[in-house]
Amino acid sequence: MIVTAFRPRREPNEVARVTATAAELLEVLWGRASTAPASASQTRVLFILEHHERVNLRTLAALLASTPPSTSRLCDRLQAAGLVEREVSPTDRREVLLRLSGRGRALLADLRVRRERALRDVLDQMSSADRLALRDGLEAFCAVAAVRIHDGADETGSRTA
Repeated sequence: MIVTAFRPRREPNEVARVTATAAELLEVLWGRASTAPASASQTRVLFILEHHERVNLRTLAALLASTPPSTSRLCDRLQAAGLVEREVSPTDRREVLLRLSGRGRALLADLRVRRERALRDVLDQMSSADRLALRDGLEAFCAVAAVRIHDGADETGSRTA
């Protein structure tokens, strides 16, 4: 058998560099598509609340890797904008639970539509084969990343408590 073409396997460091660059470009692309009344930090809170309905402030701060006072101020601004609602916990009146408001859900839905439109504009300029390869690679990446997140592995690969 004669090998007519040799394509070396890409090293994980090279793939990580390209992936990080793609993530940065997505942030810029999506930033251009955003007319959201929320900052990037506030939008991150909204996405977290969408996936962790009725979360307390301490848990949200941990998910953000922030302090409770900073997270509280961030949520104050989101509540003032009508994007987040606070309620007293039915089990502990000292605990305040946070949840996404209807307006917050609508904002995220609109943001996703605008982001997808911006992404589609780029993908339309790629070949069908490149789009397919990107899809397959991203599906594999998401599957592994989801397991790592679910299992509580940190960025060093060790398990978190």
